[in-house]
Amino acid sequence: MTDFGRSLVWFRRDLRASDHSALSAALEHSTRGVVGLFVVDAAFWQQHHEASIKVDFWLRNLAALKARLEALGIPLKVIDTAHAPTLPEAVVALARRLECDTLHFHREYEVNEVARDRAVRAFCLEAGLKVCAYHDRVILPPGALRTGSGTPYGVFTPYRRAWEKVVAHNLERVLPEPAAQTPLHIESDTLPDAVAGFTSHVPLGEAATRYPAGEEAAHAKLKRFMRTAAPAYVEGRNVPSREGTSGLSPYLAAGILSPRQCLEAACKASNGHPFATEGISTWVSELIWREFYTHLLCDYPRLSRGRPFKLATDAIDWRDSEVDFRAWCDGKTGFPIVDAAMRALKGTGFMHNRLRMIVAMFLTKDLLIDWRRGEHFFMTHLVDGDLSANNGGWQWSASTGTDAQPYFRVFNPTTQGETYDPDGSFIRKWLPELAHLDNKTLHDPHARGAKLSATVYPRPIVNHAEARLRAIATFKAIK
Repeated sequence: MTDFGRSLVWFRRDLRASDHSALSAALEHSTRGVVGLFVVDAAFWQQHHEASIKVDFWLRNLAALKARLEALGIPLKVIDTAHAPTLPEAVVALARRLECDTLHFHREYEVNEVARDRAVRAFCLEAGLKVCAYHDRVILPPGALRTGSGTPYGVFTPYRRAWEKVVAHNLERVLPEPAAQTPLHIESDTLPDAVAGFTSHVPLGEAATRYPAGEEAAHAKLKRFMRTAAPAYVEGRNVPSREGTSGLSPYLAAGILSPRQCLEAACKASNGHPFATEGISTWVSELIWREFYTHLLCDYPRLSRGRPFKLATDAIDWRDSEVDFRAWCDGKTGFPIVDAAMRALKGTGFMHNRLRMIVAMFLTKDLLIDWRRGEHFFMTHLVDGDLSANNGGWQWSASTGTDAQPYFRVFNPTTQGETYDPDGSFIRKWLPELAHLDNKTLHDPHARGAKLSATVYPRPIVNHAEARLRAIATFKAIK
């Protein structure tokens, strides 16, 4: 790579200073120093249904990043698009004012983000600025894995085998910690404490406790998981009342941690063999799922536009029941595990992965409501909302996506609750009106004789056995 003069590094969903390809390259090759940039684009975020709790998480981590960068002698500037003619013009104007000749950033893969970056790149090049883009959100860049016939993988298991084979022989190392540069005579900008239009339902103090900001907090969480929960991850990941998962998804979605850093931690915890240890191998498989869904987003841009992976499922006759949808959103379906999960989401901005599958399948199969409505609801509430992972998960549950299993797999929400919350700890936490019931009655209170009025806890809004047959018939009709 040739040397630059002064570089502008645009931070997006990569709010860290360590193992940051764009920052590392800029620091190594810029002869006149590096300046950081963050763009506040409320209109863009609202267009993409970003959750208020996620925007709060970004801002808190941006403050931590600013302190880290300033310790390295790197000032952080902010562009607010509400006060700029266009983003490309604002970036070029800032670069000229700071005497920067190169813009560095990490690639994003969603359709609108790609279009935004192309517009910025074109305007920069026309203005005489160099532009350097890097793949950093994934370990293997999109297009790196192909089937024997040269097509994208459409099923996870063969994709995972190919991924593991490549990574095992070509493990990309975490970049060394950045060295401080000679301080520039450029002041950092004041960061916003909040952004208009994004007011979280989760109190800021509680959010800061649940999701502490900064790389140090993220790495502490990663180390604790590897030490305590990773060995038992196979069983622990399915029990929502237990601290059996890593809790790192918000940090991966915002780029406080890189996938390389997670894989390196897995290697260290398993003596260099992350695919040989069952618990850690299963957790690494979750990282590979994230990559799989990101790669699909690149190979099939329609996924960013609300289209199904399986195009035939566009013909499904979804039900349009606002009453049922609101009951699902509000945790008032009469199915305790579903209702507890939805209330937890609204109360914390997070949902355990097993619960995401249960509630998504309930909406799309039991209620036969379009998966896109659930996908949108999740994005507006999740602190770890990520289009590729969220879309992939919803389409998996709705049988419109890449899942190799047949469409007639329909979770029974009652038995799911009994299996994964057997002592009712999770349900009792979020449905205190049922806390006095015994473990068996708790999972299906009205059918098992609990004396509860519908005003205390609603009766089931659907008969699961009948709804299952309806869903199967609906999917079968498009064959």
